Amino acid sequence: QLQLVESGGGLVQPGGSLRLSCVASGFTLDYYVIGWFRQAPGKEREGVSCISSRDGRTYYVDPVKGRFTISRDNAKNTVYLQMNSLKPEDTAVYYCAVVPAGVRAMCVPKDFGSWGQGTQVTVSS
Repeated sequence: QLQLVESGGGLVQPGGSLRLSCVASGFTLDYYVIGWFRQAPGKEREGVSCISSRDGRTYYVDPVKGRFTISRDNAKNTVYLQMNSLKPEDTAVYYCAVVPAGVRAMCVPKDFGSWGQGTQVTVSS
């Protein structure tokens, strides 16, 4: 059964850091593009960061550039999102998702086929 499970969310003060993890089960991540997405209340789900399966190219949405880092550990079948200098506007449910590498997806939700359940990130004092 193909499954993605996110963890690492929580409540953090502005300026703080969190590291999100996404563990894949039922398949290996080696041949998939992986993305992190987020959805805040009343807003559309948006791509935050994506990483390619082969050359390691990464994409970040402008508001998180320089603050977030996506990485993958194929041996652990896990992808991470390191989030530093968090801001209240980063508050959202964060999801990981994958799409087969053969599909040259953009870092947008519609291009990804398999999704995790999400983990809540709340940035507040």
